[in-house]
Amino acid sequence: MTVSTLRDVAVLLGVALAFVLLFRRLGLGATLAFLVAGALVGPQGLGWVGDVEEKRGVAELGITLLLFVVGLELNPGRLWRLRQEIFALGALQVAACALALTGVVWAIAGFSPTAALAVALPLALSSTAQVLPMLQSAGRLRTPFGERAFSILLFQDLSIVPLITIIAALSRAPAPAGAAPGWLLAVYTVLAVAGLVLAGRFLLRPLFRLIGNLGERELFVFAALFTVIASATVMQSLGLSTALGAFVAGVMLADSPYRHELEADVDPFRSILLGLFFLSVGMMLDLGAIAARPVFVVTMAVLLIVTKALIIAGIGLIFRMQWRSALKLGLLLSQGGEFGFVLFNQAQHALLIAPEAASLFGAIVTLSMATTPFLMAFTARVLAPPVAKVEGLDAPVADGASALVIGYGRFGQTVAQMLIGQRIATTVIDSKPEQIQVAADFGMKVYFGDGTRLDLLRQAGAADVQLIAYCIDGDVLNRELIDAVHHAFPQAAIFARAYDRRSVMRLDGAPLTGTVREVFESAVVMARAALDTLGVDSEQVQRTEDEYRRRDALRLKAQAASGDIRADMENIFTHKTLADAIDAGQGEG
Repeated sequence: MTVSTLRDVAVLLGVALAFVLLFRRLGLGATLAFLVAGALVGPQGLGWVGDVEEKRGVAELGITLLLFVVGLELNPGRLWRLRQEIFALGALQVAACALALTGVVWAIAGFSPTAALAVALPLALSSTAQVLPMLQSAGRLRTPFGERAFSILLFQDLSIVPLITIIAALSRAPAPAGAAPGWLLAVYTVLAVAGLVLAGRFLLRPLFRLIGNLGERELFVFAALFTVIASATVMQSLGLSTALGAFVAGVMLADSPYRHELEADVDPFRSILLGLFFLSVGMMLDLGAIAARPVFVVTMAVLLIVTKALIIAGIGLIFRMQWRSALKLGLLLSQGGEFGFVLFNQAQHALLIAPEAASLFGAIVTLSMATTPFLMAFTARVLAPPVAKVEGLDAPVADGASALVIGYGRFGQTVAQMLIGQRIATTVIDSKPEQIQVAADFGMKVYFGDGTRLDLLRQAGAADVQLIAYCIDGDVLNRELIDAVHHAFPQAAIFARAYDRRSVMRLDGAPLTGTVREVFESAVVMARAALDTLGVDSEQVQRTEDEYRRRDALRLKAQAASGDIRADMENIFTHKTLADAIDAGQGEG
């Protein structure tokens, strides 16, 4: 590493650190800080750092690492569950936004229809590198809202190859010798993904099992980085998306026992490289192009944001989202994305747009990305759902409690009161204002909030508690939520109230310390009392309870394994069981 390279790295890190600290104090996001810092020190600004292309090439590895981490959080079963959102919601968003933006570019910029389409296709994509970290830090990636945003972003990443193919088909430049046709790229994509799936199943898992047996943490770091870079290299050698390769590798390891270890090892590299990526985007910002045509740049950026926000919000309403959530989704994905720079470059080489136009629209994308933190602050303040004006309706705070009880209905009241009766400091959270008011009338302090949100749990001090008890009424818990809570707060034992057998089946495999069906134990108590009243010997009562519990546990195990509520029905005590027992008794007599 040369002295000039070291100096550039020192300048970038120092200026970035200063701007992130400043922007955090101002309540702005780190992404905007990186963009401004990059623009300041880049060739178009003070010129303190040069060779932007080289630094951006290294920094783009941050996007690859981001998609690997996201893949680790999506096991194949969950990905299959999201297939409708990915291929219906995602495809509709890309197609609708591309068509609308083609009209906008054609009307405002005066481009030919072909050139307008070549520019609009990149503009239809959003910034995965910006949006996903925002969802993760807010604890919303695993919520229905976050899953829809992720589904759109994932389809956008999958659509890179088709979009490159479309631009190649529109090209006015002679085809380079040896260039692969678009259909062959599609075949390469399918084969590469299949190859990565097989490699993940038969090579990566045994490799991490071997490393796990050795107990060498440093080897996990090496193996994790090797996995990401090797999968990205395979994709890049075929002219495909490096991020897609890393994502597939992550999905293949999502249900392995080493998922959390891998995520912890990769995350620091991801954070640093993503910061460098946004620094490089800021450095590439063509301030001269903006200064030459400021009205056009600002107008196009505003039209880009408004057009995408309205279209995505409309699509959200079609998919039965509430209007606030639909508009939030539209504003969250309203910016241009990092892959736009790649596609602008492709369109330039295809002689569809001039280099000046590529620089100009690169500046428009960067400006739109810079608005996202402000738009999210706007949605948090203005588009938040109305809260009932109830006396004592306070958000939870970290007050040194040892236990969190989520839900203060008839079930949560018993759990919370017994914990408090043992003098265990307990924070109680409920989402129903009327329930909070009733609790206050009886002298109980209950905080208002949605206890399934990681950011609210963190605000309530979940990072320091020993116990989190979900006592929520209804059927809202699932394995993905419990996985996320356990990963965020691994020191806490987690208990869950399950609504019925189906709820227990959905929670199978989740990192729970205990699961209680809400009427199971009370029904057993009543059955024991009934048997006692009927004169059954206490020893027989106990034997009957033990046998019932044994059969019920076997049924639950079979049902969870098969996903079929009718599995192992022979273990149910039925009238046929009684008849068989009577027949057996007569035979013995």
